[in-house]
Amino acid sequence: MAYPVDITIEPAIKGRDRLTTFFRIILAIPHLILVGGAGIGAQGGLFGMVAGFLAFVNWIVIVLTGDEVGGIRQFMLMFMRWRTRALAYLMLFRDEYPPFGDDAYPASFSFTETAGPRDRLSVFFRLFMIVPHAILLFFIGIAWGFATMLAWFMIVFIGEYPDGLFRFGVGALRWETRVQAYFLLLTDEYPPFSLE
Repeated sequence: MAYPVDITIEPAIKGRDRLTTFFRIILAIPHLILVGGAGIGAQGGLFGMVAGFLAFVNWIVIVLTGDEVGGIRQFMLMFMRWRTRALAYLMLFRDEYPPFGDDAYPASFSFTETAGPRDRLSVFFRLFMIVPHAILLFFIGIAWGFATMLAWFMIVFIGEYPDGLFRFGVGALRWETRVQAYFLLLTDEYPPFSLE
């Protein structure tokens, strides 16, 4: 059975936009201010801070009642979709500027609702349960950062994102996104230790 959280990023065609790649970090600043960058937890950005606060509120409600606040889930899903598009742009997977909010983009976050009551015990220990992922993702994040810098040079100088680096980067984002969704209490299913 597939994990209920996944991302899909359509590879960009050959002949990448060298100019926007060169200035990518500057161009991505508005999205970074709103939804933050890569990393587990409410790692920044205005909506990221709101997501962190709402996850805490939802954590209390789920632990005490076994149910969750529906509006919080909808906000978290919007945040995760927007964040996926912003990170796909920031990490050089796509050249098109991502929309603000919830519009179509060739990078998408998908979530499959799971039936049944929430697992109050796993929610209670959620912060401790992500520690093994956080440790591994710390090192994967370092490798991903170096891979993205190498891809930046490759795109700026030859106009192409090497396929192996692209697949590794998308896998790192997929893993990080699954753990982020688990941390934000979107699912109780423990995320796989996988780039796939």
